[in-house]
Amino acid sequence: MAKDKTQYVCSDCGGISPQWLGKCPHCGAWNTLEETVSAATAATKHRYAQTGASLAPASQVQPLNRIQAPSIERHPTGHDELDRVLGGGVVPGGVVLIGGDPGIGKSTLLLQALDGLHRQGLRTLYVTGEESAAQVSLRAHRLGLGDSEVPVMAETQLEVIQATVQQQQPQLVVIDSIQTVFSDQLTSAPGSVAQVRECAAMLTRMAKREGITAVLVGHVTKEGALAGPRVLEHMVDTVLYFEGDTHSSHRLIRAIKNRFGAVNEIGVFAMTEKGLKGVSNPSAIFLSQHAEPVPGSCVLVTLEGTRPLLVEIQALLDAGGPSPRRLSVGLERDRLAMLLAVLHRHAGVACMDQDVFVNAVGGVRITEPAADLAVMLAIQSSLRHKPFPRGLVAFGEVGLAGEVRPAPRGQERLKEAAKLGFSVALIPAANAPKKPIEGLTVVPVARVEDAIAWARQAAL
Repeated sequence: MAKDKTQYVCSDCGGISPQWLGKCPHCGAWNTLEETVSAATAATKHRYAQTGASLAPASQVQPLNRIQAPSIERHPTGHDELDRVLGGGVVPGGVVLIGGDPGIGKSTLLLQALDGLHRQGLRTLYVTGEESAAQVSLRAHRLGLGDSEVPVMAETQLEVIQATVQQQQPQLVVIDSIQTVFSDQLTSAPGSVAQVRECAAMLTRMAKREGITAVLVGHVTKEGALAGPRVLEHMVDTVLYFEGDTHSSHRLIRAIKNRFGAVNEIGVFAMTEKGLKGVSNPSAIFLSQHAEPVPGSCVLVTLEGTRPLLVEIQALLDAGGPSPRRLSVGLERDRLAMLLAVLHRHAGVACMDQDVFVNAVGGVRITEPAADLAVMLAIQSSLRHKPFPRGLVAFGEVGLAGEVRPAPRGQERLKEAAKLGFSVALIPAANAPKKPIEGLTVVPVARVEDAIAWARQAAL
């Protein structure tokens, strides 16, 4: 019998070190090396060859234009918002990894989706490693799914799960969660880097080989990233993140990676007594209802995947001390500092003695640079304490030279704003439509100083 040896595995990248170090030599993270015991026996070195764990049978080399690619078959889950994020539904042989904070609704949404697919005639299996079967049944009754016939199994051992899948032959299996699953072929504890990596790899191979859709639920770290090695996200086909505050009734699901659809697509849900319900008009969530126009508010037309969304950007400027603060919620803080510098240099708007707070209403996180112009207008409105007239929207990227750059798919943004009743749009000159849009007055600007000059005249 081979002697067990101790090694140290990084919880962030999965790198292995023979001794403990304060800093991981592979990724540079601090205090992430964890002690594990691995038995380097000959029987476990080539276990994949013994189990036939290849993704597909061997084939000859052939040119790409001669390979026949079948059309992708999709199975809608019955939840339009979830189908939108997935690209139209679940795909046979696809592996989906979904993560989010505890209690945000991962298990609830997956149980609802499984019930909808099961009622359509698909064979499903729900494997829970964090709860008992009785607890899952109680949740189903709370969601109004007491008559659901979805098969449920409470198990954490990988080999038992694989044997059950071979016996039941489901078309979709949910593993809740991957951090609780362990394999007898590894000596490390469940949830460790080695166990998560190997169990996810074996489940992915099984899904590809058998044509089964596998959904893996993953834990997140305190920073909000998926726990475990980064290679976990590279193995799967789709990575979904739950966003939103657990104290709010609204949830957002964002596709970070999707081999079968668009990335950065989002789905909006509302948490109700009967579970998560899709929101057909998400722009209504991100727009505050003011009886009268208020200073420091500007509506942005942002783009999330293929969906234009209207989000209210709010700014508040107040007299600061010797070290003014720059705080943004839902927007990049470093970009906020850059926009303040551009405002000062090119438009003469000085905020160096002001505390600047910027917020995207509704808990949405905006990463695209097309929000620059709306943020600048909100800051200008708050500084002068003069609101903009009702019905104004804006979008556009701002460069360090003071130019207003075009945003992608500007025509779709303008049509969405016109559909929701907005009347004036301040946009980059390069996004100006060739044909007028009914009910919408377009104001194209090429420079930051032009936008600020127009805002000063339009303010009430």
